[in-house]
Amino acid sequence: MNMEQKLKPFPPMRLSLIGMAGSGKSYWSMKLAEHGFRRFGCDELIAEKLANELFVSDGRHIETGEWMGFPYERQYKKHESKYLALEKQVLSEILFYLQNPKIDRDEHIVVDTTGSVIYTGREIMEKLCQNTIVVFLSTPPEVQKQLLNAYITNPHPMLWRDVFHKKPNETNQKALARCYPRLFSERERLYLRYADVTIDYYSRRKDGFRVNDFLNKMR
Repeated sequence: MNMEQKLKPFPPMRLSLIGMAGSGKSYWSMKLAEHGFRRFGCDELIAEKLANELFVSDGRHIETGEWMGFPYERQYKKHESKYLALEKQVLSEILFYLQNPKIDRDEHIVVDTTGSVIYTGREIMEKLCQNTIVVFLSTPPEVQKQLLNAYITNPHPMLWRDVFHKKPNETNQKALARCYPRLFSERERLYLRYADVTIDYYSRRKDGFRVNDFLNKMR
C-alpha cells in the first residue's frame, strides 16, 4: 500500500464539493471514494434520469453536454430547464439519504455536485449546508480562458441562466468569450456564500498534495 492509500484516522465526514466545472470536484470525489467515502456523483445521477433522451435518431449515444448544447442553440433553454429540474430531484434524493436516521452515522460521504448547484434554490442549499461540510474548490480568474476552452472543445452541461446574450453581428465564440467572465464572477460569489471551507486552486495542485492534506483542510 503506497503512502497515498495510508489515510490518517478522521472522524466521520460528510462533504459536498462545489465549484466551477473543471475545478476538480470529480477528481477529488473519486479520490475520496478510493479511500472509503460513499460518493454521490450528481452529473452521473442526472444522466441516468436522462438516459432515454441521450440516444439520437440514428441510435447513437450522446453525452449530457451535447444533449444540452450551447446557449445560442434552439433547444438550449428547454434542456437547461429540464436539467435544473432533474438536478433538484437528484439533490432531494441525496438529502433524503443524508437525513435518514437509520443510516450508518460513521459512514464517510462525499457529494460531487454540479457547477450549477447554486441555482437549485435556497431551501436545497441550506439543507446541504446543514447536512454536509460545503467545500468550495476555487478557481482564479487567470484560468477562466482554460475552463472556457475546455467547455467549447468538450461540452459539459452548463447553465448560463440568462447571462449569455449575443450582440448584433457578434459570433457565437466571441459572445461566449465575452459572457463567460460574468458567469464566472456571479458563480464565484454564490459559491463563497455557501462554502464552509475554501481550498485554493494552487494549494491543491501542489506536488504532494494528497487526500490527507485535503481532509486536513476540514479541521
